[in-house]
Formats: sequence, C-alpha cells, structure tokens
Amino acid sequence: MKTVQNIIRRNIQGKKVLLLFLLTNIVYAAMLLVTIPKVMDFAPGMNLLDMMPMGYTLEYVDSLFEALGREGRNTYVSKQVPLDMIYPFLFGISYCLVLAYFLNKFNKLKTPFVYLCLLPIIAGISDYLENFGILTLLNGYPKISNSMVTLTSGFTVLKSISTTLYFMILIGFLLLFLLKKSSYYTSE
Repeated sequence: MKTVQNIIRRNIQGKKVLLLFLLTNIVYAAMLLVTIPKVMDFAPGMNLLDMMPMGYTLEYVDSLFEALGREGRNTYVSKQVPLDMIYPFLFGISYCLVLAYFLNKFNKLKTPFVYLCLLPIIAGISDYLENFGILTLLNGYPKISNSMVTLTSGFTVLKSISTTLYFMILIGFLLLFLLKKSSYYTSE
C-alpha cells in the first residue's frame, strides 16, 4: 500500500487532478448525451444494462436485446462499449485522485482513509468486468446463459455500490472542506 500512497501523493496537484476530472467527465457526457441515447433509440423505454444499478435478469436482457434488434445491438457494440472501455480507467484514476486531494487537505492521506481512494478503482474494475460481460452477451445473442447474465449483473451491482459509496464519502469530505474554509474566513 506504501507504493500506492506514493503514486497518489505524486499526482495530487490541483491542476493535474482538475484536468483528469474534466477529461473523465467529458467522456461521461459523451456517453450520456450521444452514445447511450443512440443505442436507446432502438429500444425506447428500456434501459441499457450499464444503466441498471440494481442489476437485471435473463428475461430483461433477452427483451432488451430483442427490442434493440440487430442494428441496435451492433450500435451498442460499436459505439457505446468502445467509449465505455475508456471511461472506467479515467473514472478510477481521476476520482481516486480527487478524494486523495481532499484527504491531503485534512492531512489524512497517510491514515487508513487512503484506502477510501481505492473505491473508484474498484468501481472501474467492476465496470470493465461488466463491459466484458455485456460484450459476451451481445456477441452470444440469442444464445445467452443465465449464469453469464447473473455474473454480469453482479458486476453492475458492484460497480453501482462502490460508486455510490464513493460519492457519499466524497460529498462528506467536500462538506467538511467547505465548512473548514468558511470557518477560516469568518474567524479572520
């Protein structure tokens, strides 16, 4: 863990963290505004598997893939998944550094709090495993197994839990940071 701490410490300069944060969110915005809607146009009213934080069943996957049709499934594979292969890496690194940046402001980077910085990395790895599962399901359709759906859905849920937990912790630290800043200015 010492090595991870050293890597984090070397990369928590404000400009670097901000640049990574912006790049990550540009890619996320491209998915939300372009590639996801493009795929969802083929199956109105249905959510893509990536966007189902509580998971999904074989029946749902089968219904979604049927509704998407061949062209929609090809769009999923050729447009959404490639961008979603970039995003988990960016998310994991940039959000790890965002939290580390605030932990450093509280002099808590050398404490067990540094382990919280691993949450976005866990979310990113889960997202990759989810993506590989979705690709396997899409490429195997119409012959998809319940066990593959269950495994992929499990990675989706793990991604959602680790992401939600991370953002709750980040918001907590942001609030503490703002309170610290406001009390600093009011005490002068």
